[in-house]
Amino acid sequence: MSTRPRPSSLGPRQEIIRKIIHVVPSADFSDPSWGIIDGDGWSIEVNIGDEEECAGFAFHVRGGNGPVPVIESILNHLCLRALDAQTGEFFVGGNESQQSYQQWKDYRDRAIGNSSEAE
Repeated sequence: MSTRPRPSSLGPRQEIIRKIIHVVPSADFSDPSWGIIDGDGWSIEVNIGDEEECAGFAFHVRGGNGPVPVIESILNHLCLRALDAQTGEFFVGGNESQQSYQQWKDYRDRAIGNSSEAE
């Protein structure tokens, strides 16, 4: 049985929340394990977990095209990288990440039978 090294902590959960709020002052972390960032026609839910030492977190993105630059700003401020679930590659921001998000939205709309005008 091999023992794999555990990734290091990102830091205290409250510190991660503080840094996210620094970038997005309207972020709602009234539940510190699950933050909500609402924008104009989009939202990002931040699943940060129950542990006081933050080992990682996930963005759950919905809606229009506004969340990609917000995610990029948060990651840059935290000096972190993230995986883009659409591509399986690292999130790079800019046009490449915007295109990836659009491809995911197009797939979602086809899968559930919605048109992108509904957003």
